[in-house]
Order: sequence, then structure tokens, then C-alpha cells
Amino acid sequence: MLLVLCIDLDDDLGRKTGIDTPVIGRDAVVDAAVALASNDPEDSDVNVLFEGVHIYDDITDEPVEVAAVTGVDGSDVAANRAVGEEVDTVLASLAASEDVRALIVTDGAQDESVVPVIRSRVRIDGVRRVVVRQAQNLESMYYTIKQVLDDPETRGTILVPLGILLLIYPLTIAIEALGYPGSALGVISGLLGLYILARGLGAEKILDEAVERTTSGLYAGRVTIITYVVAAALLAIGGVSGVQELERQTDPDALEVIASLVSGAIQWFAAAGITSSLGRVTDEYLDGSFRWRYLNAPFYVLSIAAVLHAVSAFFLGIRDLEYLAVMLTGGTLLGLVSTLAFAVAEARFDHPEQHNQGPGGPSSE
Repeated sequence: MLLVLCIDLDDDLGRKTGIDTPVIGRDAVVDAAVALASNDPEDSDVNVLFEGVHIYDDITDEPVEVAAVTGVDGSDVAANRAVGEEVDTVLASLAASEDVRALIVTDGAQDESVVPVIRSRVRIDGVRRVVVRQAQNLESMYYTIKQVLDDPETRGTILVPLGILLLIYPLTIAIEALGYPGSALGVISGLLGLYILARGLGAEKILDEAVERTTSGLYAGRVTIITYVVAAALLAIGGVSGVQELERQTDPDALEVIASLVSGAIQWFAAAGITSSLGRVTDEYLDGSFRWRYLNAPFYVLSIAAVLHAVSAFFLGIRDLEYLAVMLTGGTLLGLVSTLAFAVAEARFDHPEQHNQGPGGPSSE
């Protein structure tokens, strides 16, 4: 038996007509095609359904059946899975003793992405693509471009270099006055470059995930949201403080430039690190996944800040070698003592049955 399968991957048939799928049999497919054409005469899936009926009528030398199967609108993976389930339903309705082969009818390259799913269930004799003659390559070109933009490897090899090339010119004219004749072209080129570069790096997904995490954190009462905002402000202040410290130096060399920036900013950066780490520890405690070792983070930040401040002050000539030695030793001891202290506290006070207990959980007697 030859099974003529009309594919509607994004479920235009079900969404626009309300007809339950799969649709099996010539008369049922004709009724579905008429209903879809009545609701949306411009939908290309109408042509697919009528082409399936046309093939059904032309074949007279063997048993033949026609059916329409649909996916879902949105995810390609979910759509392919839905089509596979409907193909299983169609095959189950046919006589089990028949050797079934399939002829797939689609309206473009996107629907043909489901061919491997169908091939895993039934032998495929061929694929018939039905498109409007005036726009025969339009959908295929659109689908190809869409695939290029969605593929991470292609984005990285094509779009990222292209975005960088487009950014070269605006970066060149950025040092010129705004009255430069090419500034308008540079701004446009820069905007295009930023867009293509963002697409190539998948920045829109990263931004969507960040917004989703922030929104869920707000509704869940996450302390880290507040502490991260405060930490960001402290980092900005630290950057300004570092630049101001650099401006106080007279003709500094490369090492003094770095030391000045560190000396002016390190206390603010340390405050930012301690603030964010305490917020994270608080959230872990509220979630019931607190461990004593998490308290090491603020002490580690303080130790690193003390060491960096001493080193930068020494290179600037503000502190002597004795101060540097004391701070290096003190920072190392602070890190070691905190690690040992919280390791002992965790071994003594954390019992296995308490690991998943939050602040409101039962206490051990």
C-alpha cells in the first residue's frame, strides 16, 4: 500500500479550522482542505492537501491511502515529535498485513525536516514539494537564512567576523569630531555591526535568560538581586576611585599605572565581593542548602584584597617591605584559619539528615 502523507509541521490546519488530526481518507482530507481554504485562502498548506488528493486519484495500479498529519506551532523538536505520533496513529489504522510505503507531500524545506522522523517508522518512496510557482524559492531561501542564524557554529564562523568588520569603521571615526561627514554612515555601520555581532554571539538568548532569572528572583525574594545591584554600584565607584588614584601619580610607568588602579579600587572591589557573597550565602540558607564552607567566600575576598592592597602600596612607595610581609602573612593565615574553622564546623554541626533542611525544617535532638 502507498500512503500519501500531507505534512503540516506548524499545525495551520488544526489551529485555523479546529479539525482533529490526523485526517485519514480522501473525503476527510478534501473536507479539511476546503475548511482551511475557507479560513485562510493564502495558506500554502491548502495546496499540500489538494496535491495529496490529486496523487491519490492518479494512482490506480495499487492500493493507496491519503492522510494529513500535523505538528505544533513553535518548537521544531516538539513539532517533529507530534508528527511522529500522528504517523504512528495513521499506520495503526491501516491493515497490518499491508507493506506500507509513504510518499510525503510538503510545501517547503522546513516541513521536510521531519522526513527522518517519518523514515524511522515507514519506508519513504519520495518527497513531493508543492509551492506557488511565482515564489518557488522564496520559502526555501527564508528557511536557509533562518537555519544559518539559529546554528551556533555558523554564527560563530560567519556572523561574528562580519560584525567585527562592520565595527571597524565606526571605531575609526569615533575619535573624530561629530561634524565629520562620514559620522552618520559610521553610526549606521556601528549599529548594524552591533546587531550582527549580538546575533552571532547569541546575546539575545543570554539577555532573555538573565531577565528570566531576575524576574523569578524578584518573585522568589532572592537577596542576591539586591546585593548584586549594590555590588555593581561598588564596582563602579571602585573604578572611578582607581582612576582618581592614577591621576595623582606623576609620569607613572606601566607597573605604577597598574598599582595605582589597584590601590584606589581594591577596597571598593572587596566590599562588592563581600556584599555579593553574603547575599549568596543568605539565599543558600533560605533554600535549605546552606553549608558552613560557603562562609569562606567573604574571608577569601578579604584576604585577597589585603594582599593586593599591600602589593600595590609597596610598588607605589606608600608602604615598606615589612608592611608587605605582614599583610601577605596575615592574608594567608586568614584564608587558612577560615577554611579549617568552617570545615570543622561543617563536620561537627552538619548531619546528613539536616542537609536538605531549611531554616524552618525540623531540628535534630
